[in-house]
Amino acid sequence: MTDSPIQVGSVAAMNKSPKAIVAAPRSIEFMQLWRREWQVKQQGAVQWLYPLVLFLVIITLFPLAVGSEPVLLQRLGVSAVWIAALLSLVMGVDGLFKPALDNGTLAQLVVAKASLPLWVLIRLVIHWIFSSGIVAALSLLAVPLFQLSWFEAWILMASIVTGSPMLLMLSAIASSLTLSLKNGAVLVPLIALPMQLPVLIFATGAVDLFASGLNGLPILALLLAGSIVSVLVMPWVIATTLKMSWLN
Repeated sequence: MTDSPIQVGSVAAMNKSPKAIVAAPRSIEFMQLWRREWQVKQQGAVQWLYPLVLFLVIITLFPLAVGSEPVLLQRLGVSAVWIAALLSLVMGVDGLFKPALDNGTLAQLVVAKASLPLWVLIRLVIHWIFSSGIVAALSLLAVPLFQLSWFEAWILMASIVTGSPMLLMLSAIASSLTLSLKNGAVLVPLIALPMQLPVLIFATGAVDLFASGLNGLPILALLLAGSIVSVLVMPWVIATTLKMSWLN
């Protein structure tokens, strides 16, 4: 399902007290945007199921290609799952903002002076739930596929949960930068992947430290801190980029 235009604001707030007039538009705007984006994501199941299928195909075929040696599978399992998660995330950002630009939703939000950073944040949070959130749960399949212990699998899932928001924000920036280009979707992985490689290295390193009996918690804390900063800052940068793309 493609995005449909949205009306932002509420006339009903005008009939309330001055204090309510100030407070009502924010809550109504947030809930309106959240419900709309949630419905769009639910009804456009094909768009978010494809990256999940890609993730499952990669982690399923990898053991078949490498072989059934337990030691080799355990050594490569964390890296294979993280690479599959990264590729599925990058492949799933093509339709983040392009439909909103094409059908006029972005223009309507700008003209209505709605909070573009809030809309971007809601859109990315919902996208994360239907992409990296599900991928994190599916990463537990590494236990039967790569002979990982349950402890390593839980740490792997925790690394995906803490690191994937930063990866999504970087992919979203690349998507917004190439929005006005004719073949911009091809450039998104080329722009995003070099910025995402440090996250991949730190995340896999944290799991390896725990597997070796060392403390990898500082690395997970660093990934979480980076994700929090990205969530707080990147929507403003992306909103500015989207507005520039709309003006052009």
